[in-house]
Amino acid sequence: MTVDVVATTIAGIAILVGCIGIVVPVLPGSILIGLAALGWAIAIGGTTGWVTFAVIAVLVSIGMTASWVLTGRRLKAKQVPNSSLLVGGVLAVIGFFVVPIIGLLLGFVAGLYLAEYLRLKDYRTAWDSSWTAIKAAGIGIIIEFSAAAVAAGAFVVGNVVHYLNV
Repeated sequence: MTVDVVATTIAGIAILVGCIGIVVPVLPGSILIGLAALGWAIAIGGTTGWVTFAVIAVLVSIGMTASWVLTGRRLKAKQVPNSSLLVGGVLAVIGFFVVPIIGLLLGFVAGLYLAEYLRLKDYRTAWDSSWTAIKAAGIGIIIEFSAAAVAAGAFVVGNVVHYLNV
């Protein structure tokens, strides 16, 4: 096995884990994809490697930025504080270990609702606020995952070009 093949295999696995990590926040996400592409570009070198890395870096940056901006805007409009999201995140991690996979979502929703209920003291208002936060998080995940999927496609194209020219 050559260094190119090993680097491609490791980077490909890391990019796959990064894509999964966007949906399952316990794993690393977009940053892992960018770092894997950087490692691959360093390992194989050449114009193809660096152009592919640049495209992936731009796509990952766009996905992360769009996710943060759109999610933040919706949360700010509904006045959902970061503390409620933090409680949701903590309970999501706990839920993931108590009820694998589905516990992540259940824990986030339960934690977010609990924090919003304690803040607002009204069941209906707390649910409306929580539902807005859940939709905002979902939109952010969809946007970031879409950009990551296109970045993974760019990695595949970069590999095809690289191995056709070797």
